[in-house]
Amino acid sequence: MDAAFTAEQDEIRRTLHELMNKRCGPEDVKAAVATPAGYDPALWSALGGELGLPGLALPERYGGVGCGITELALACEESGGALAPSPLVATAALAAPLVLALGTEAQRAELLPRIASGALTATLAVPGEALATALGLTGDNRGDWSGGGRAGGVQARQDDRHDGGWRLYGQADQVLDGHSAGLLIVAAHTGGFARSRTLLFLVHGDAQGVVRTRRTSLDETRPRARVELRDVAAELLGSGEGGEVTAALAAMGDAAATVLAAEAVGAAERALERTVEHVRRREQFGRPIGSFQAVKHRLADVYVQVQAARSAAYYAAWAAGSGSGERTGGLALAQALEALRTAASEAVQLHGGIGFTWEHDAHLYLKRATGDELLFGPVHLLRARAAESAELFTRQEATA
Repeated sequence: MDAAFTAEQDEIRRTLHELMNKRCGPEDVKAAVATPAGYDPALWSALGGELGLPGLALPERYGGVGCGITELALACEESGGALAPSPLVATAALAAPLVLALGTEAQRAELLPRIASGALTATLAVPGEALATALGLTGDNRGDWSGGGRAGGVQARQDDRHDGGWRLYGQADQVLDGHSAGLLIVAAHTGGFARSRTLLFLVHGDAQGVVRTRRTSLDETRPRARVELRDVAAELLGSGEGGEVTAALAAMGDAAATVLAAEAVGAAERALERTVEHVRRREQFGRPIGSFQAVKHRLADVYVQVQAARSAAYYAAWAAGSGSGERTGGLALAQALEALRTAASEAVQLHGGIGFTWEHDAHLYLKRATGDELLFGPVHLLRARAAESAELFTRQEATA
């Protein structure tokens, strides 16, 4: 493993850092989340049309940049530091890899160039609150999380009246950027009891029968929606082999966790930086509070935790892009979310009387940590799944 960044990777970080400092300050974030879309279209146009971030990890033949998961993770580390509200994670980390992995050549040629340019935003819609399970981050994704033939979930059936096309009905409750995405990739159950399986379907966001409602979420910078599918026409993604779907979801889940880990590291580092700036200026008893030994110890502990999380995220990105077969994204995400939660908590505490108010920005970092843990975690289940996948406890019992 080469730990040094290439000149191209350094340039991606520098460009994004400058853009976020210029166009995504705290007031810009608050204004963007208050819009119906939940993000700034002008900023998204710059990220997509000018910088090509949605296509950073897509092949050049589909309009992408031709880089890998490492470059996307580095880009998201910079956007995470600013808590930039955008459909980047949903589009580039959740939806685009599934189209690339499972889509037919016609589907790839139609959708991926539009995704890469930022003209089309997309997301993954999973029934209920089973996103972490569907991605294989907190449990086995071969179960009945898509509905299993029971009430609830999303069901798919072929409609002979429309040349054997597919119709979907059901509901997904926690869809990242689901209220604004132009394309929904919907996980649905089909086959009944005898041939029960989960398949993925392409649904246009404004298709007849689709009802989307933006939900009030703890983290306003990560908007979510309830998506109701009322006998909606859908196109099957790929060939429809159930085994391929679950394998692709697990592989994409590890890469997405790596990107989310890098994003959380960026947020944690920024929360720490702002806290250090504050304790240098804030005086008590005639001296800066940062000069007190107790405050130094607390911030040193946060620094160590953030750097450890960064190392885990970078290693996960290297493993995902090297083809080594290692899947360490979930473990890196657990480390990063814990570091972000600690950094944000200390930011609230050490900012004193202003730190817990809505006027200050410290609460935004704490909400990002908590919201991501609710959607992709929690941390203890991420670690438990990593231990299970590595057969950690099985090997210990065998040697005992």
